[in-house]
Amino acid sequence: MADHNDLLKSLRQITQAIDLYSKHLLKETGLTSPQLLVLQAVSVHGRRKPSEIARSVNLSQGTITSIVDRLTRAGLVDRERNAEDKRVIEVVVTDAGRARLKDAPAPLQHDFLERFGALAEWEKSLLVSSLQRIAGMMQADRLDAAPILEIGDLSPDDPNTLPDVS
Repeated sequence: MADHNDLLKSLRQITQAIDLYSKHLLKETGLTSPQLLVLQAVSVHGRRKPSEIARSVNLSQGTITSIVDRLTRAGLVDRERNAEDKRVIEVVVTDAGRARLKDAPAPLQHDFLERFGALAEWEKSLLVSSLQRIAGMMQADRLDAAPILEIGDLSPDDPNTLPDVS
């Protein structure tokens, strides 16, 4: 049976892999993983209300507002009023946003989710419960986290803030 050093080493390797990919993504696209996911979510549907974006990428509405602000400053999305209900604001991808998406690499979790999906159900359950237990042991289970493999926090209300890449 592996001892605590093997476990800690594996946790560190996971953290390093996420960190390296996050740096690669930022260098290649100028975007963080959450920013890329929001841009992709809007692009797929054409125009989205911030609440719809929040649900589709599992982030809070406040976090989405912050990310959309940054994407707007970078010229990658615009906020527009809904044609039928002028009270409703929707987010739309600009031509610059579509160009940025064209060459963007897949998010780190894409390959992970393919491999995870190929596992037997008992293996999936075992991995999920084991990692939930580890998160609890590290008192990380109290943190609000989205299912995005990214180093750093996702909201300006959090202790740390996403980089402003505009």
